[in-house]
Amino acid sequence: MDWRARISIDPGICHGKACIKGTRIMVSVVLDNLAAGKSADEIVQLYPTLHREDVSAAMAYAAELARERVVLTSAA
Repeated sequence: MDWRARISIDPGICHGKACIKGTRIMVSVVLDNLAAGKSADEIVQLYPTLHREDVSAAMAYAAELARERVVLTSAA
């Protein structure tokens, strides 16, 4: 899955946040729903302009960011 085909970043849309192409649905919204335990099908039902491939693209985009950025966690 090439997330670039389904995600755009445009300074004129949602303040330049990554969005699903053709929508104003931010990738972070999709990821927040996944983190909350919703399935791809549930997310598509909540946002009818989305497709399952958009949810997959959001996950692929997040994986790409995780490879490029280190987030420090507290030591146990």
